[in-house]
Amino acid sequence: MGTRTIAVAVVFAFAAGISLSSHAQTPAPRTLKMQSTWPASITLQEHFKIFAERLEKLTSGSLKIEAMAAGQIVPPFEVLDATNRKVLDGWHAIAYYWVGKNPAAALFAGPPGGPFGMDHMDYLGWLYVGGGLEMWRDFYQNDLKLNVIPFPAHPSSPQALGWFKKPLKSVADFKGMKCRQTGLNAEVYAKLGQSVVNMPGGEIVPAAQRGVIDCAEWVGGVEDLRLGLPQVFKYHYTPGMHENNSIGELGFNLDVWKSFTPQQQEAANSAVKDTFITWITRWQKQNADAMEEMVQKHGARILRTPPDILLASLKAWDEVAKENSDKSPTFKKVYESQREYAAKVVPAKRYMFPPYSFAANYYWPQTDKPAAGKKAAGR
Repeated sequence: MGTRTIAVAVVFAFAAGISLSSHAQTPAPRTLKMQSTWPASITLQEHFKIFAERLEKLTSGSLKIEAMAAGQIVPPFEVLDATNRKVLDGWHAIAYYWVGKNPAAALFAGPPGGPFGMDHMDYLGWLYVGGGLEMWRDFYQNDLKLNVIPFPAHPSSPQALGWFKKPLKSVADFKGMKCRQTGLNAEVYAKLGQSVVNMPGGEIVPAAQRGVIDCAEWVGGVEDLRLGLPQVFKYHYTPGMHENNSIGELGFNLDVWKSFTPQQQEAANSAVKDTFITWITRWQKQNADAMEEMVQKHGARILRTPPDILLASLKAWDEVAKENSDKSPTFKKVYESQREYAAKVVPAKRYMFPPYSFAANYYWPQTDKPAAGKKAAGR
């Protein structure tokens, strides 16, 4: 064999080796079974699907997610335990659904009052900059003894106070009402006189039709419209202080997460953040359209929540938080971490940011109903 022939053979062999090595390093495609707590029709489930699509693209198809809705494999409130047991590879929900395991779970869902006045970006700052995400994962893995890893997901707030069959004048009207509430919010509204009932979203409308409940809190806007709440309730009050800043969650079984390549893990982290922005920007427009439809098609009365209800709910939350802090070192540690972070960013932001209502009221003077579809008056 001549020198030139040998050189060409070496080049081809080297190229073939690179090709084989490249193929060997490409992860085999896999499909993950993940389930949410949400009915298939609402946009929280769409968030789940957007995340699945984004992760598949970022991993070049090596990771696919079968994003299933509530009940497709396990009941809605069992997705976390099912992920721990590897019945599911992952879940999509919100942390305050797990307060039955430990009340501190509510603190990882953006609890009442912000917390402490924080908005979505402030709360994400606490998670990503202030050590909150590490606390969250430590809480699930060490306090709850779950083999899972959570991530912050959909920012489904500010949320409305809820839907009622009768108008509200003050917090005294809550006395004796049977209302759907969840998490520690149920404790807050119980202190305000409600008889609270916990149930998945898909059960709210049938319960209202049967007279099991007099009022219900879900989310507000497009989520409430798709769930059918304007068809069974007439009076919709907004805003609320119970979830003026709530953050959902998605997560994986920890063994599943550790089986991802470093590149796949980075893709998942990016997909979480991409989906957060993609979903909320679309969601705000969907909410505006939904409120218009509620009024014009269903005859709903969308009204401002009486101020004494908002103030009373914050005071009740302070009581609930103190009671749980006194009983739980974990609750106390997380709650004080949030307070410390908020004490730094909230006062500073209040100086830097003009009140939302200032320019809003200049162009869109406040009325007792949404100004959907109106054009700005010339100034």
